[in-house]
Amino acid sequence: MIIPRIYHTKEGLSAFGEIDIPLTDGGPIGMLSEKYPAGSVIFRETPADYDFKWHPAPARQLLFIIRGSAEFTVSNGEQRIYGAGDVLLLEDTEGQGHCSKALNNEVRHSIFVTLPEAL
Repeated sequence: MIIPRIYHTKEGLSAFGEIDIPLTDGGPIGMLSEKYPAGSVIFRETPADYDFKWHPAPARQLLFIIRGSAEFTVSNGEQRIYGAGDVLLLEDTEGQGHCSKALNNEVRHSIFVTLPEAL
């Protein structure tokens, strides 16, 4: 399973990437990954006019978008849009960070799950 991510480079810049989560046959219930440790679960409602300029992620975390959508910008100016049903691994906890803003004048509902240093 491929999960998109935002991470920081050695130079302190943010970039988009991917992480491949290996899956094995779980029988009739489908394919499963190994169990990964997690920390806190945070529920968040982001206003429709949200436009947060450069900031690092406060912790290494998975972002699950439940409702609405957001545009994320990394250091080189590349932008990507994620919406309801998407998951994004945020690992840019140092350096410049990323920008994120609401789209379509919609409130966004999200769940964050904090993670240890390595997945």
